[in-house]
Amino acid sequence: MKPEVFEAQITVKPSAIDDMNHVNNVVYLQWVQDIAKQHWEYKTDLEIRNKYVWVVLNHYLEYHHPAFESDNITLKTWIDHHSGAKSERHTKIINTTTQKVLASAKTTWCLLTKETLRPARITTEISNLFF
Repeated sequence: MKPEVFEAQITVKPSAIDDMNHVNNVVYLQWVQDIAKQHWEYKTDLEIRNKYVWVVLNHYLEYHHPAFESDNITLKTWIDHHSGAKSERHTKIINTTTQKVLASAKTTWCLLTKETLRPARITTEISNLFF
């Protein structure tokens, strides 16, 4: 099955800029987490969100080009694959004007049952929402 790509656009705010006058590394990581949450909330209903939560097991983030204040950014994310309770999500952060990939990320997430905070197998119902 082919994953569905979820997109969002943002504009770099002054608060994202560091002492080197470009977007701080930590901000890219926040964007990776923000777009993942937006994707989850867009694809699921309140019943599913009240039953399950996700936690990060690891992030791999590679920086390619800097972003600057007022740049228009496109965030793209998709689920590459999943097994058991784990899911691998990819994110690309792209300068909308130049189409340069600014950063790329691969994150391993673990699905938990919200009530017990124990790992939960990713159901077909959830998988079908993202593929």
